[in-house]
Amino acid sequence: MTSLGTASAAPGEIDTGRLFVGETRDGSDVGLPVAVVNGADSGQTLYVQAASDGDELNGVGVVQRLLPRLDPDDIAGTILVVGIVNYHGFQVAEHRNPVDDTKMNRTYPGDARGTSSERIAAATFDAATRADLVLDLHQGSTSRMIEECRVRCGSRHRLHDECLELAKAFGCGYILDQKGPDGQLARAGPDEGIPTIDPELGGSVGWDEQSIEIGVRGVLNVLDYYGFTDGTRAPDPQTRATGFEQYGAPVGGLVTVHAELGERVTRNQLLFEVTDVFGQRKAEVTADSSGVFWRARRLPQVSSGEYVCSVGTNIDTY
Repeated sequence: MTSLGTASAAPGEIDTGRLFVGETRDGSDVGLPVAVVNGADSGQTLYVQAASDGDELNGVGVVQRLLPRLDPDDIAGTILVVGIVNYHGFQVAEHRNPVDDTKMNRTYPGDARGTSSERIAAATFDAATRADLVLDLHQGSTSRMIEECRVRCGSRHRLHDECLELAKAFGCGYILDQKGPDGQLARAGPDEGIPTIDPELGGSVGWDEQSIEIGVRGVLNVLDYYGFTDGTRAPDPQTRATGFEQYGAPVGGLVTVHAELGERVTRNQLLFEVTDVFGQRKAEVTADSSGVFWRARRLPQVSSGEYVCSVGTNIDTY
């Protein structure tokens, strides 16, 4: 019998339930939606979580589409799922946890006696560290972004190659291989000896069906590659970036972006221009380096210094 919160499944069974992480202001329990898929045969354990950022819903869509497709009789091993991590942010469609105004994916490994976000991080990290592999499903918030997997442990980490292998097996097509900020699950998991990646499933307001399907296929790819299922998986080559340049608006106004997501850009290529409301050009911004056009803001209006776009640099094929 394998349990996660109130979900409990014997071999060959699936069960859903709630993982207690605290109480609301009226004293009601807060329980994250969880699932256990206990395969009929023994094997490794995969942990999957979604929506640690409350407005990043594509991962929730992956969980919604994935679970009905899993037959435990065809699985060797166990899959543990937390469908919504940032419970409070999800309720109000906010990126951060509004209870403590915290970005959840900066609080790992958490603190069981800490703030709301730290308690949620501690409970989900406890679940994650039961696994052999971890997928932390994200997206580029509400910006426009390519689908990619992030390896965040850093190139000198003892588990770097294993994390990179997991990202390649997931198979979004693109990998950002760059050390991430402290407090990310994709940083904390490898420190515990568990290959962990952060698939970024595009970026949208609400959710995007194409990005969700890429995420579902990615999880299924991992199940095939690591022997949870009988499928054979030879990972496709991935475009990898080990650098990441972000560009802000030098002036305020309205932005017109001149590059397409996934486009190979060259140094000094025009990325975007800023005009006033009457269409008079105020500034042009070009690429500092060659690379892949990775991400761009969705709304056209910007203030001076506000984020506009990103380019993945130091490109190779892995």
